[in-house]
Amino acid sequence: MSIRKTLPHADISRIIEMAWEDHTPFEAIKSEYGLDESACIKLMRQEMTASSFKMWRKRVTGRSTKHAKHASVKRIKHRAYGHNKVSSKQNQSRNT
Repeated sequence: MSIRKTLPHADISRIIEMAWEDHTPFEAIKSEYGLDESACIKLMRQEMTASSFKMWRKRVTGRSTKHAKHASVKRIKHRAYGHNKVSSKQNQSRNT
């Protein structure tokens, strides 16, 4: 079964975003969405144009920050983005 059919569109978009981020290791994607590196690569190939996929693969191939065992502890963290974010203005008004 295709990965596209098992995940909601919002999750696919977030996985792609995380895969493009320099300091988000594949292990973080696996812990959050259950996709290992090869499944992530497969998803990226399905969702991106051929030229964008080639550019992404060239960028992440050999990049130590994309693998937790090679990255420092500071770089392993990734920011979880929620779909119900509160804008900074709303957040400021709540704090006053």
